[in-house]
Amino acid sequence: MALNNLNYPLDFKFKISTLASDFNITDRNGNYVAYVRQKMFKLKEDVIVFNDESKTKELFRIQANQWIDFNASYSIKDTLGKNFGRLARKGMRSIWKSSYNVLDEADQQKFTITEDNAWVKFFDGMVGEIPIIGMFTGYFLNPSYTVKGMDGKEYFKLKKMPSFFGRRFQLDRLVDIEDEDESLVVLSFLMMVLLERARG
Repeated sequence: MALNNLNYPLDFKFKISTLASDFNITDRNGNYVAYVRQKMFKLKEDVIVFNDESKTKELFRIQANQWIDFNASYSIKDTLGKNFGRLARKGMRSIWKSSYNVLDEADQQKFTITEDNAWVKFFDGMVGEIPIIGMFTGYFLNPSYTVKGMDGKEYFKLKKMPSFFGRRFQLDRLVDIEDEDESLVVLSFLMMVLLERARG
């Protein structure tokens, strides 16, 4: 089971009608790729990836390996227990500029995800506190993130799209990549989006 042969760009769209951090992932043709649900009231993050909004078929599970912590990491497995790898936040470095390592099933680092411009989030946080004006920050303060391989090559880019409440993100693949690595990166991104939204 994997997330590959996808028609990019992928749209991540959060539902605002639910208390949970649920979002749909659709491809460029509007077809479902996955439905992501973060379990509420958990001390450790527990995210389930379903085939679609009906939640009839579970595809993947992403779970925090530690309690809430600057260096928390998140293991990615399918329903058969196959380990795809994990996403690890780069501790104190991530306070200013978000940065994550993506590791494979052998715990070897394969990619990094880095926020392109830390100032965007900084100003988004500041302006977002201003009454009324803060409602519109989602239209002009939109961070982006880039995935690089250990060779320094750029493979993917995720952008927050203009929208109220920061509801939409778009993921594009820049160059072709092996299927297993593609699944690992896409799953890492959906966990990262939940973490970044929670940070504001």
